[in-house]
Amino acid sequence: MIYGQIGNIELVKQLNSAVVYGLIDQQGPISRIQIAELSQLAPASITKITRQLLERGLIQEVEQQASTGGRRAVSIITENRPFHTVAVRLGRNGATITLYNLSGKSIAEESCLLPERTQQALEKGLLTAIGNFINTYQHKIRELIAIAVSLPGLIDPENGVVKYMPHISVDNWQLGNIISECFNVRCFIGHDIRSLALAEHYFGATQDCEDSMLIRIHRGTGAGFIINGQIFLGKNRNVGEIGHIQVEPLGERCYCGNFGCLETIASNSAIEQRVRHMLSQGYNSKLTPDDCGIVAICKAANKGDELAVKVLNDVGHQLGKAISIAINLFNPQKVVISGDITIAEKTLLNAIQRCVDNQVLINFRTNLPIVISQLDHRSAIGSFALVKRAMLNGILLQHLMGENND
Repeated sequence: MIYGQIGNIELVKQLNSAVVYGLIDQQGPISRIQIAELSQLAPASITKITRQLLERGLIQEVEQQASTGGRRAVSIITENRPFHTVAVRLGRNGATITLYNLSGKSIAEESCLLPERTQQALEKGLLTAIGNFINTYQHKIRELIAIAVSLPGLIDPENGVVKYMPHISVDNWQLGNIISECFNVRCFIGHDIRSLALAEHYFGATQDCEDSMLIRIHRGTGAGFIINGQIFLGKNRNVGEIGHIQVEPLGERCYCGNFGCLETIASNSAIEQRVRHMLSQGYNSKLTPDDCGIVAICKAANKGDELAVKVLNDVGHQLGKAISIAINLFNPQKVVISGDITIAEKTLLNAIQRCVDNQVLINFRTNLPIVISQLDHRSAIGSFALVKRAMLNGILLQHLMGENND
């Protein structure tokens, strides 16, 4: 019973510290009095926690706030510049590695090829790439507080375990522990699309809402859901496979074994393949078989190319079907579309909107914005969002404060 009580006390400390830090981070400059009013914590607790945060250098006092009388309250803001994170976006053939400070500002970035096709070789290549990156930019790093990796597949984020990846065979890959032990720093592992949805909530298009849905079209089609400001995972840790909703029962066979999955229509390779096929059938277009990548197709659609517009309209229609189903299930406050296909924003969103208008409950679609991602150009920002979450929920914050909490 005593051990349970000690555990509860430590959890309360973590949660209280997280509440105070979160208010300073999101609403600073803010006074201790305002923190107490918003958090409902005792002034003595606020004083103790802010003192610990100050001693650790995680916050700083700034100019005094104006007052109507009496002693003016000192304002507090977070201190982000001395604390750095290495964020890694691990893809099928390589990785993007970015150095961030705690505000989410990118300090340095590199991309590297990791063509290895076994877990052991990929692990060795990834550790080498991270180590080389840290060595290269050591002069820019004041204190490395975490490394975060986002990747496609089935992830156990609590334990940092990769259970499945779509392009190589992995066997309960203990990636989080391996990176932590190699670099002596906390490590966070997450699913790439769900991490991007979290990043949109912290830094992008969905900062103004608690419930949102992100759809990413790339090599496949996936979704991430934010519910009450948190990534929706479920007990099985695998949700959001919108790409495997069947939209064309007589369509192409998907790698999952089904026919007509959304992913067989709304993915970069499927779009490119369809354009090449239509060109071979004699459709008139300024596109050529040698120059019909997804970016070229989208740019052609923006210029009114009939073939490109037709293909992207069809893709938007099928996307709209699946998105409408998801809206009816989750009733989000905002839908975000991500991927290269958003270059043809007008064509794509109009096609999606027509489906939503016809297939979604009126109360669910009223005042429902469907927007383009604000973070597509920031490849590793989803990984950094995992670190931001660990600061705001107190897990990493508590670790950084260390003995100051005693």
